[in-house]
Amino acid sequence: MDTCAAEFEAYTPYLYSSYESAGEAGPTDRKKVIILGGGPNRIGQGIEFDYCCCHASYALQELGYETIMVNCNPETVSTDYDTSDRLYFEPLTLEDVLNIVERERASGELLGLVVQFGGQTPLNLATSLQAAGAPILGTPPDAIDLAEDRDRFGELLEKLEIPAPAHGTARTTEEAVEAARRIGYPVVVRPSYVLGGRAMAVVDDEEALRRYMVEAVAVSSQKSILIDQFLEDAFEIDVDALCDGERVVVGGIMQHIEEAGIHSGDSACVLPPYKISSYHLNIIREYTTKMGLALGVRGLMNMQYAIKDDVVYVLEVNRASRTVPFVSKATGLPLAKVAAKVMAGKTLAELGVTDEPELDGFFVKEAVLPWKKFTGIDTLLGPEMRSTGEVMGSADMFGHAFAKSQLAQVRLPHEGGVLITVNDFDKGGALKIATYTGWALPSTRRRHGRVYRTRGIPVTLLEKAITGAESNTTLDAMRDGKVHLIINTPLGR
Repeated sequence: MDTCAAEFEAYTPYLYSSYESAGEAGPTDRKKVIILGGGPNRIGQGIEFDYCCCHASYALQELGYETIMVNCNPETVSTDYDTSDRLYFEPLTLEDVLNIVERERASGELLGLVVQFGGQTPLNLATSLQAAGAPILGTPPDAIDLAEDRDRFGELLEKLEIPAPAHGTARTTEEAVEAARRIGYPVVVRPSYVLGGRAMAVVDDEEALRRYMVEAVAVSSQKSILIDQFLEDAFEIDVDALCDGERVVVGGIMQHIEEAGIHSGDSACVLPPYKISSYHLNIIREYTTKMGLALGVRGLMNMQYAIKDDVVYVLEVNRASRTVPFVSKATGLPLAKVAAKVMAGKTLAELGVTDEPELDGFFVKEAVLPWKKFTGIDTLLGPEMRSTGEVMGSADMFGHAFAKSQLAQVRLPHEGGVLITVNDFDKGGALKIATYTGWALPSTRRRHGRVYRTRGIPVTLLEKAITGAESNTTLDAMRDGKVHLIINTPLGR
């Protein structure tokens, strides 16, 4: 696809395939690297991975390699004419990628393919590409598969003496029921090798599990279903780290604002953590180092943890995560660039990256949710990702940074009625908020109402609509314009 309209020689053509007797994609004789993008943007896999692919291309060009991008999305920066040396505007399928590998190997030296930066889509091709003889740069495909395989992953964690929630796998409904009985409800269930937590859910009983299995098998008929113990009311933590096979350097430790059970792509998170002890942070660093070296990671890795009852549990290990751009901007350390150079053979010591970067203030990443566009969807967050973007707020204080992140998409009212309906664990926090608002306070909990009143805070008690009350319900108050803000923290089913 000539970008110069045939007026003069095009040095930046888009390349695309057709099965003919001749081809115009003449390979050069340079050393080259193929980078697999993420394909079309969709919920669960978007612009964050495109950022990683672009930075990989820039880094490898700095090392003198010809960079070849394979992607089929016109909306992304990775498909701009000046991002890579060559662009194949092709779908991310095994057949298409192998055709490109064969074509590029006709001349010059192909160092390998980068599959870590495009999200789940290129990762799903890694094992098949390697089996077909295509060299994979960075973390070995077997290590990627090990992290996805719950049985193998569990064995590794046991060997390393790292706690994890009870888990199991299933391919049939009866296997799933048996595993859930052994683990104990509630459980988190999801198909393996899917993006954005597709078809991921928390189920509370056997009836819900049997319903779920029908949907899950429809989404991923060839893959096993992962079943994990659900850690309710736990803190969740994300860690992005670099590893060169000999050394692990933590790039950033992020604490989720939402509790465990909400997809990481939908959770707000703060860097550095604002409510985790140094003791637990050091355990997280220790486990991250152990896992990176045991898996033989070369490049980027993301680990997700949960802290419950003072125990740090490992939830999962991933490749480059959607938090990489956020951490890179907050710390000033270009994680994807460093990781790409590590994949090409550099060590972290050679690159001068040996210590966890220091932070100047607090940085909050908040998800942008599409409720205004996708009307009719339940706005309750869960394990399946819904967000279509993210924003960042930064400040010297955590509260200020968090407020900035919220202002990007929602403006809180300055007066009116606040409906407070929280679980028993959050009564203390709700009382603090009620003390400072100076607003009218409708509440559905009589016990809460008595506590507020003893503190001199006026409260109007409402009935929950679900009780069947005919008047003075929460829905009545909302319909009548008496409620302008709701503070609600459900627990359990």
